[in-house]
Amino acid sequence: MKEIYILDENFENTDFSQQVFEKGEYENCTFRNCNFEYSDLSGISFSDCDFIGCNLSMAKLSSTAFRNAFFKECKMLGLQFNDCNGFGLSFKFDGCSLHNSVFYQTSIKRTVFINSKLIEVDFTE
Repeated sequence: MKEIYILDENFENTDFSQQVFEKGEYENCTFRNCNFEYSDLSGISFSDCDFIGCNLSMAKLSSTAFRNAFFKECKMLGLQFNDCNGFGLSFKFDGCSLHNSVFYQTSIKRTVFINSKLIEVDFTE
């Protein structure tokens, strides 16, 4: 199956937990009030993308690439960031809930957490 390339798209109020999220590369896209809960985001690349008011709880992140991703006021419970593609991995969190997420052995030195809730999060190196 051919992977898609999406540039400069806006996605609003979409429930990806009820439909398949197309595999491919998303660049400079905005996801606003979208539901990715329990979605399989494996192998997808997000470059310079913004997630605003989204629910990404328990999404599968095997080899998912987040390059300069921005998360604002997102619900992100139980995410395994240690499964992400480590090449160029960079993100910023503002007002997010990251309870029970895992960054085990993940290089996140430039990651910024602003007004975010991090309860039972694993930052073990």
